[in-house]
Amino acid sequence: MIARYRLGQYWAMAHEIPTVELAPGVQLPTIGFGTWQITGSSAYESTRTALDVGYRHIDTATMYGNEEQIGRALRDSGVDRSDIFITTKLPPSQAGLERQTIEASLKALGVDHVDLWLIHWPPSRAKSVPTWAAFQEVRDAGLTRSIGVSNYDAALIDQLIKETGEVPVVNQVAWSPAQHDEHFLADMRDRGVVVEGYSSLKNTPLEDPRLVAIAAAHGVTVPQVVLRWQLHHDIVIIPKSTRRERMTENLSVLGFSLSADELETINAL
Repeated sequence: MIARYRLGQYWAMAHEIPTVELAPGVQLPTIGFGTWQITGSSAYESTRTALDVGYRHIDTATMYGNEEQIGRALRDSGVDRSDIFITTKLPPSQAGLERQTIEASLKALGVDHVDLWLIHWPPSRAKSVPTWAAFQEVRDAGLTRSIGVSNYDAALIDQLIKETGEVPVVNQVAWSPAQHDEHFLADMRDRGVVVEGYSSLKNTPLEDPRLVAIAAAHGVTVPQVVLRWQLHHDIVIIPKSTRRERMTENLSVLGFSLSADELETINAL
């Protein structure tokens, strides 16, 4: 089934955040809060701030080493668990230990399930399909509501589909104007896989005069332009920041739109 975008019940900056349906009743907010490289007390404080600002989609991973701090922030925030979409990920080194890994993540996060569990990177080819089959078992056991992958190409996804009949609902990959690949996006859409893009700002020359000019035309910042560009391509965004003002700025990208010419200019970067 091709995922369909629709407005959900998530609010920020006076705009509803669109969601994408991953499975019946499972709605992924298309703007999330990334937590890579945010650890210790900073992970706790940043997640608390993100929830306070209006984020309801939190992205973490076993590999990030911050699930316990994020779990404490979730509990202390006062936000109802049912209103928060939580993603975590299995390290490829844990292939074969799927049940133990997700149970450790749930304990650290202080929840009885996550909303999306991803294979963080493809494990060795011999382990890829068994790992994906184990993911289905974990999903069927109710420990996660949906399952997907990260850093996979179309051929690897096709292998999973061929061997198990199960399509990953999400593929989280590095994405930026310099990495823009229409063929890859088309491949994912053809398979019904939602693309999430990470490190879009890290991998973008934010001082590029073309981006600066577009930002000036809309009265916004260059990072906002890059994030809005991703959303125009139906790519879920998970920007990270430890600064409240930047978190708020990232959420406000729904307040303007880019023209077709501006999109083409950014695509060409």
